[in-house]
Amino acid sequence: MDYLSDAWERHSHSTAVIVATTAVATTAIITILRHALYPTWRQKTFPSPLQTTLPKLGDEASKLDYKPDAFPGARDVPTPYGSMRVYEFGPETGRKALFIHGISTSCQTLTYLARGLAESGHRVMLFDLWGRGFSDGVGDLPHDARLYASQALLALASSPLPWTGAAGFDLVGYSMGGGVAVHLAAALPATVRSLVLLAPAGMIREVSFGAVARFVFQSGYVPDRLLSAVTRRRLRKPIASSVRKNRGIVEAEEDALAGAVLDAKTAEAVELAAAELSHQDGDGNNGDGAEADPTPLNARVMRYVHWMIDNHAGFVPAFLSCVRHAPLFGQQDVYSALAERPARSVCVVLGRRDEVVHPEDFEADALPLMGGREKVPDVTVVGGGHDFPMTHSKETLKAMQQFWGEGGG
Repeated sequence: MDYLSDAWERHSHSTAVIVATTAVATTAIITILRHALYPTWRQKTFPSPLQTTLPKLGDEASKLDYKPDAFPGARDVPTPYGSMRVYEFGPETGRKALFIHGISTSCQTLTYLARGLAESGHRVMLFDLWGRGFSDGVGDLPHDARLYASQALLALASSPLPWTGAAGFDLVGYSMGGGVAVHLAAALPATVRSLVLLAPAGMIREVSFGAVARFVFQSGYVPDRLLSAVTRRRLRKPIASSVRKNRGIVEAEEDALAGAVLDAKTAEAVELAAAELSHQDGDGNNGDGAEADPTPLNARVMRYVHWMIDNHAGFVPAFLSCVRHAPLFGQQDVYSALAERPARSVCVVLGRRDEVVHPEDFEADALPLMGGREKVPDVTVVGGGHDFPMTHSKETLKAMQQFWGEGGG
């Protein structure tokens, strides 16, 4: 019996040592992997390239596709979130228009439209969303409609002119910026004089995004470092016709990392969210907006996105957070609030070959919530895909000006 007792004690002690050693080793491995694969991004602010990169470039800064003086009236506005880049130009007495750009670019995307309005007598304001262009990145908050609506209000408050008085302003939102603009218009119904939605997000059919992709991006189970790697790789590639007509599911090529680690649908989700970077309008040309432009705007925008990937630490975190939190789909409640606006105070412009915000889908899903054609008769379909504000800016500008009763010829 003593022999058996001693053996049992030795065995129990050995087992306890093995269990304890395994637990310590497992904890160490999990800690290492967590730090390696799940970056915390706890810092509140990612400084923009204005602080980190441009001071080192010297004369090379003049070769950037998007320069700090891309528009007149540039200013850097300090806020509790970080510094934001704002541009304001055009006649001070002109009708005011605020632009909000999309998920994967800077306000450079809206160059033709903003300059066209200013030339026709409008007072125009643009700003770079957090983590894009020359605005700092925000690392400790979700990039949702609340964050970007607050940023828009900070931009307005930074102006020496009154934007939120009795006259109000016109609000123009493109792609994800359209989803944000719907929220801002719903919150400020009297101040937003009119709302122009250019291929707006918010009512994108979720099947276009895919159940697998939604889980991958939104569950939190897939390491952010892997998602960042996939996102960087996909955003570096020219994206053209990124979704098919059968409700927008992408026929993506097998990306090495996406295929090995995640799933092709993950890469597809990145392409869907970044569809404003598509290079062609469906006819293989650059559209009417680039007639006098030796380097088409959408090509310059794509090159600048590549530059941001390498030089703006807040860009990829902002993009990933937008895929998770921004008003891309499921915004029925806020779209329904637009039905309370006066008739003919909302204008919608869509791209004929846009496979992300498809005209037929928008007509079926969003317009009824907004009050139908009785409330929103100003719906125009122009040529081009999701990037039509760049490739078909003249058509788009004409639709906007006719909506405002300005002719737009």
